[in-house]
Amino acid sequence: MPLWALCLLVALSGVLDARSCSSFTCPAICRCSAHTLQCSRESQLASRPDNVSVSTLWLPHLPLTAVPTHAFKELINITLIEISMSDSITRIQRQAFLSLHSLEQISVQNINSLRVIEKAAFTDLPRLKYFSVQNINSLRVIEKAAFTDLPRLKYLEVMDNVRIVSIPANSFQGITEEYVDMTLVGNSIKEIKAHAFNGTKLNKLVLKDNGHLSDIHEDAFEGAIGPTSLERALENLPTFCDFFDPELLPSTDGVDFIDDFKYEYPDLELYCLTVKDPFIKCTPRPDAFNPCEDLLGFPFLRALTWIIAVFAVTGNLAVMVILLISYHKLTISRFLMCNLAFADMCMGLYLMLIAFMDQYSRHEYYNHATDWQTGPGCGIAGFLTVFASELSVYTLTVISVERCHTITNAMHVNKRLRMQHVTAMMGAGWGFSLLVALLPLVGVSSYSKVSICLPMDIDKLGSQVYVVAVLIVNVGAFILVCYCYICIYLSVRNPEHSSTRHGDTKIAKRMAVLIFTDFICTAPISFFAISAALYRPLITVSHSKILLILFYPINSLCNPFLYTIFTRAFRKDVCLLLSRCSCCQASGDFYRSQTLASNLTCSQRHSPENLTHLAPIPVKSR
Repeated sequence: MPLWALCLLVALSGVLDARSCSSFTCPAICRCSAHTLQCSRESQLASRPDNVSVSTLWLPHLPLTAVPTHAFKELINITLIEISMSDSITRIQRQAFLSLHSLEQISVQNINSLRVIEKAAFTDLPRLKYFSVQNINSLRVIEKAAFTDLPRLKYLEVMDNVRIVSIPANSFQGITEEYVDMTLVGNSIKEIKAHAFNGTKLNKLVLKDNGHLSDIHEDAFEGAIGPTSLERALENLPTFCDFFDPELLPSTDGVDFIDDFKYEYPDLELYCLTVKDPFIKCTPRPDAFNPCEDLLGFPFLRALTWIIAVFAVTGNLAVMVILLISYHKLTISRFLMCNLAFADMCMGLYLMLIAFMDQYSRHEYYNHATDWQTGPGCGIAGFLTVFASELSVYTLTVISVERCHTITNAMHVNKRLRMQHVTAMMGAGWGFSLLVALLPLVGVSSYSKVSICLPMDIDKLGSQVYVVAVLIVNVGAFILVCYCYICIYLSVRNPEHSSTRHGDTKIAKRMAVLIFTDFICTAPISFFAISAALYRPLITVSHSKILLILFYPINSLCNPFLYTIFTRAFRKDVCLLLSRCSCCQASGDFYRSQTLASNLTCSQRHSPENLTHLAPIPVKSR
């Protein structure tokens, strides 16, 4: 057998049987057998006299199935006991650690088999200051009152125990009468029940890295004093409050501060900080990405959002219906208008989602923030608004390019864009808009950063590049539109072809009003967004809501009225459609007669009899 293979087998045998490398050695002050362990005052005095001065007791690889009752009782001068790296201990029994009047530290760690710590397992330890239970993957139950009568306890650590899923009522009652720093980090805690910390005085409570935490009962701190510091307890939430001082609150008994504090939170049913006392310090601060306010913070903004949303949806839906079911052939202009109406209708649906959520969570948005911002609702809303915005900008750009190309090539009919060309261009636009809207759903930026579900997350380089790239594309589209309309303006002013371009000129003017209205509203948003993406924000999120909710979608309200509903052609289409249903018969007959007369005039102009003046003059050969 090769030497490397022999070494590998030796290494594997060491991994598979750790006990072959390390075995338990009974301490001199203890009495040990195959099934018992006694480290008491009696066994300590029975050993050599110098063992009385021993101050630490290390018990690695303890082979017992349980740490028995009175295993550690009335030891003298022992200040530290550590039990670790055992593969057999399943329980720490009642009064296992009893009346150790010199003991200051206890550490129980790296015991993969430990499942239960019984009631009163650690009791009457008057000098104990530090207690730690760490990295015990099978620990499921710490019974109520497992730690009692520890009057000087300062630090309690329960860390990296992946089977601990809840903190029941009265879990720490009677632990100490002093203020204690409690670290419950890296467990799998899902819920903290009512009165969980009853009977405690909490100086600092750390709940970091409990990724499954989903329910903190509003009465979890009922009967407790403190904590004076709740360090990053809710770090996975949009906002969490980091510091408060219950002694400054108006309660007289020191236990009702949570009711005054209203520290309820999304999904966790904790009250968010709504009081504005100067001693409160919140991290992140409430006026950052998630102010402690309603989703739509201003009353006038709430009313305008409903108005814009309703008119945007109904107006654009009406445009789509009329254009699609009209008897007229679907021209390039109608096709582009249908695409624009669909994009603007999606923007209206986004506003409706925001308005409905604001109404549902009114005056208590902080109770719903996580459900909304990390749930499917915000993802759908964000997808709709980004998709609608990009498709609208793209369609407006195509409209400008098409008008520019048509007018500048009016004398060359064969050079005009065909429907298949425009269809391919819009297919590319749909693909681009879908891609841009989907990226935040797969981790490139995020819709959950702010309550209005826009991709404002620029913490990572990829997210920042995404946001800046989208903004640059939109600014580039604006520049292209400006260029197209400069070309149109210069072409229209050319007197040589003014008669042949009269119809296209009229359309171009109407489109110019439409597109410049859109980009006048878009320009300030792009300016403030780019400054924020470059870590130079010029306005707060609270004020940006006015910009983003009011001006950002205002085009979705204006577009259907500017380019369709207020036009004579649209009124004609509506009357003709209504006349089919026996309504507006007179108007329908009038428009039909006009259409018939127009078609007849057009056919007469192009008849052979009327085109003789265009026939070439024959030239005689010499």
